[in-house]
Amino acid sequence: MAFTLPDLPYAHDALAAGGMSKETLEFHHDKHHKAYVDKLNELVAGTEWEGKSLEDIVVGTYNKTAVAQNGIFNNASQHWNHAQFWEMMGPTGREIPANLADALTKAFGSVDEFKRNSRKQASASSAQAGHGS
Repeated sequence: MAFTLPDLPYAHDALAAGGMSKETLEFHHDKHHKAYVDKLNELVAGTEWEGKSLEDIVVGTYNKTAVAQNGIFNNASQHWNHAQFWEMMGPTGREIPANLADALTKAFGSVDEFKRNSRKQASASSAQAGHGS
């Protein structure tokens, strides 16, 4: 069973009001995430990992003593990470668990300040990486 790129659970332009443009989502989901999926399928073909679950591959290929992880682990973990990322974001606000809100307030002064800081960092990182918004 080959891995597939999951569909976004919302339209590509659904996050534009929050600062993530349609073009950014098209690039990050349709090209960047897809590249991890395609490479993972290529790397596991004909190996002991072919047909295993994504979670089994991530756990089974992780090497805590390695400075750099192997390609199977990297692509599997990035596919898992991105799939979670799309599900955790959305065009409407999501309720932040109380313990997380408390930790963010302690670290940043408020949840809103954390959000402002995160947007600035994401914007700077995106511009630096050439992803543009």
